[in-house]
Amino acid sequence: MPAYVVAMMTVDNPETYRKYTDRTPEIIRRHGGSFVTRGEAIRCLEGEAYEGRMVILKFPSKSHVDAWFNDPDYKEAVSFRHAASTMHYLMVQETTDQAGTPAANL
Repeated sequence: MPAYVVAMMTVDNPETYRKYTDRTPEIIRRHGGSFVTRGEAIRCLEGEAYEGRMVILKFPSKSHVDAWFNDPDYKEAVSFRHAASTMHYLMVQETTDQAGTPAANL
């Protein structure tokens, strides 16, 4: 079952952040992941506008996400991200049984 990673970040140092983004696409592909969106403009439909950068990744499963996130090459790349940005990472696994009529608590 597919899993998605939503990354929401504020980039403080674009030059250092580029050292992170230059390394990550190959590592993501290595673990079966792909970019759904990679920093395209965000349009707020309701609520407070989000001014940061957003990236959405798709992986074949949660275990693929875990393997990518724990990859030593990714851990090395993350040092540049930590030095250049503030990040919120979210992971959600796709569910097909709730798509039609979700329960009220969803």
